[in-house]
Amino acid sequence: MDKKELQNLRQEYSAATLSKDSTHIDPIKQFDRWFKEAVESGQHEPNAMTLATATYDGRPSARIVLLKGFDANGFVFYTNYLSRKGKEITKNPLGSIVFFWGEMERQIRIEGTIEKLSKEQSERYFHERPRKSQLGAIASPQSQEIEDRAVLEKKWEQLETEYGDDKEIPKPSYWGGYVLKPRLIEFWQGRRSRLHDRIVYKKIDNKNWKKVRLAP
Repeated sequence: MDKKELQNLRQEYSAATLSKDSTHIDPIKQFDRWFKEAVESGQHEPNAMTLATATYDGRPSARIVLLKGFDANGFVFYTNYLSRKGKEITKNPLGSIVFFWGEMERQIRIEGTIEKLSKEQSERYFHERPRKSQLGAIASPQSQEIEDRAVLEKKWEQLETEYGDDKEIPKPSYWGGYVLKPRLIEFWQGRRSRLHDRIVYKKIDNKNWKKVRLAP
């Protein structure tokens, strides 16, 4: 694709509108409303979200992870604590997540502080995962350099032999959950002529939110 073709890639958004009056006073309940609509609409992997982190020297990084729970406390995901994102969270707990539901012409952007879940919460979720996912969490030294894929497959085979079909697989100490506790949540609805709707909630104390509209 040449430069001109790329520059001319456009989509006119017209699926819906969004106003301050139409959104819930509580951004978590507004998120719940939109998330249910994304699931019901058949949006592919509606729980897929971009997680952005950064080290203290300002180098950002981003990747797709899966949302595994949310409530008034925040948004939950699980990973290897020794992965790049895990190490960055340890150095700098500030993070951001973004959901994009293209078919619905919607985006949600969330900023906040990331904290580890309790060991008990991580243990509980780990043992609810499919056994193959449990083995995968142990087999992969996430974000570390490896010689080739055979390293992973050999470790996988060893673990399958060791744990079989019914022996309990222990959660590794380097794996578990995080919760992003939001301080800002933005709901974006695509509109015609790029005059998009942006409704933003800003936390003003430990429990109350201020809702404003931003220019696109």
